[in-house]
Amino acid sequence: MREKSDILKEIAVPLLDWYDTGHRCLPWRENKDAYRIWVSEIMLQQTRVEAVIPYYLRFLEQFPNIEALALAKEEQLLKYWEGLGYYSRVRNMKKAAVQIMEHYGGVMPDSWEELQKLSGIGSYTAGAIASIAYNKAVPAVDGNVLRILSRLRMDGEYITLPTVKKRVECELLEVIPWERPGDFNQAMMELGATVCIPNGEPGCRSCPWNTFCLSRKNDCVMEFPKREPKKKRTVEKKTVLLLKDGENIAIHKRPDKGLLAGLYEFPMLDGHVSDSEVLIHLKENGVYAVRIEKLPPAVHIFSHKEWHMIGYAVRIDELEKRKGRGKEIYRFVHPTETEQNYPIPSAFAAYAGYMNLKLGNERFN
Repeated sequence: MREKSDILKEIAVPLLDWYDTGHRCLPWRENKDAYRIWVSEIMLQQTRVEAVIPYYLRFLEQFPNIEALALAKEEQLLKYWEGLGYYSRVRNMKKAAVQIMEHYGGVMPDSWEELQKLSGIGSYTAGAIASIAYNKAVPAVDGNVLRILSRLRMDGEYITLPTVKKRVECELLEVIPWERPGDFNQAMMELGATVCIPNGEPGCRSCPWNTFCLSRKNDCVMEFPKREPKKKRTVEKKTVLLLKDGENIAIHKRPDKGLLAGLYEFPMLDGHVSDSEVLIHLKENGVYAVRIEKLPPAVHIFSHKEWHMIGYAVRIDELEKRKGRGKEIYRFVHPTETEQNYPIPSAFAAYAGYMNLKLGNERFN
């Protein structure tokens, strides 16, 4: 037990030496601006670095500072976030930006405790901002850090437990180097992202801790970290309707609360519906089809559920559509206008191409 408790005292020097010799050059590491660090950390939650970089650069170009973010319209924000997923992240960023403007004079607070009072900022993000931007000796503990320390010490506790995260934060407070806290935290993130990786075989030979890592000594690296069994995702069947009126396509705004709240979607029905049932549904809603074609199925996986989708491409009779009085409200817009103004989540990416529509990063390729 003593070896496990003392081992953290050995990690800083080799870790920082390793980090200094070859860490990745990433755009948010180019300076220590608190706003830029905040944006990067929120984007990097649940998202790979490679996917984040173009979003990060475009977002900062459009919203270069806290004031611009606080004043942004929500649909514009969601459009710049389109494809990143977990849209509550950017909604909370706007709320936090408003808080900063109203309560902190437009300047992001520099303490770990004050940062956690802002919407969407937990202990990890607060630690990253405080240590990197303001050189405060506080930890930034996320899944990467929990994983590498679990392997280092053969820690058998579930890393998904909040009590474990809190314990690790307290332990790191005792060993984080006060002169380089930001580099220390970034080095921990870098090690977890490039060497002691979550999926596949970790690169133990190039790890700065390989001489004293307990799981490597005991040849059981892949047995750590320990996690609680995941709950099985629920499966929902959906029918996606790709309605086309000349060059225009139909979109529909989702409710303001719940999954993908406030975003736009292609009209969608619950269950897997036959083509004849689709035609009846459209007619009841004042929309008349000239042609209907079944499309290949698609699956989109959320963290807690799966959508198993089928789709139909439907050509609309323009004259009859204008006459009809439907129960549902369809908004027919040109694909170019949709790409510019209406945020559509990547859940519909499999069907966007049928409407000559590009989503997320595809719009800029």
